[in-house]
Amino acid sequence: MAGKRRQLRGFDLKHIEGFAQLIGVDEAGRGALAGPVVAGAVLVTREFLDSRWADENARRINDSKQLTAGERDALWLDFEALMAEGKIHANYGIADVAEIEQFNILGATKLAMRRALEGIHPPDAFAPPAKEPDLFSAPEEVAAFRPQVSARILVDGLPLKHFPYPHLGIVSGDGRSLCIAMASIIAKVTRDRLLAELDGQFAGYGFAQHKGYGTEEHREAVLRLGRCAQHREMFLRKLLAARVDPAQIDFLADEPVGE
Repeated sequence: MAGKRRQLRGFDLKHIEGFAQLIGVDEAGRGALAGPVVAGAVLVTREFLDSRWADENARRINDSKQLTAGERDALWLDFEALMAEGKIHANYGIADVAEIEQFNILGATKLAMRRALEGIHPPDAFAPPAKEPDLFSAPEEVAAFRPQVSARILVDGLPLKHFPYPHLGIVSGDGRSLCIAMASIIAKVTRDRLLAELDGQFAGYGFAQHKGYGTEEHREAVLRLGRCAQHREMFLRKLLAARVDPAQIDFLADEPVGE
């Protein structure tokens, strides 16, 4: 496992070549039945990737789902210290349940990712690198050339369509890229804390324990208490329609199951 985690740093060192910065983006909560979807974005530099901290601590970083809550919280504190020192930049973005219902989960996920990225730089800060002059360029082109170094953005998963930031989609990126794994921790810790707060507002559902995911405990609570304002109605219909008679649950009977 430690060897694999060291490969995350090597992956980023390879992908930052030709760029001043590398940004990893990941989400948490996309498959949950309740609560917002949260995206994290983490910007690193070559200097950071070559730093003693990265060399000594990359082995601690992995896909957030593979870490314990204690490990994630400890890394969160480290990230805060690194941000305070200006060694990394990190941000998160949130799309709430109303936005999930309005834009569907993919649209809301892209919205959360965009908000996370906008907290680091606006979209026009990531223009492609300027084309360098070659042997056939006019002298005035050579004299006027100013390198325009941009950031490369790595997003966990397939490339996103109709997304304002140029990016590379990295399938299983939270287990391959250090900055994506760091972003996954930012997203996961942020969302877990939000769900713990919601647990106090919507008692009986167990949000602090299952974080809104479709555990048996959660499904039984929904059947017993009905849905609350933090439940994603479409997700509940799809999950529960196969298990119970929709006519027995009023929020399932309102509309037919479907996209």
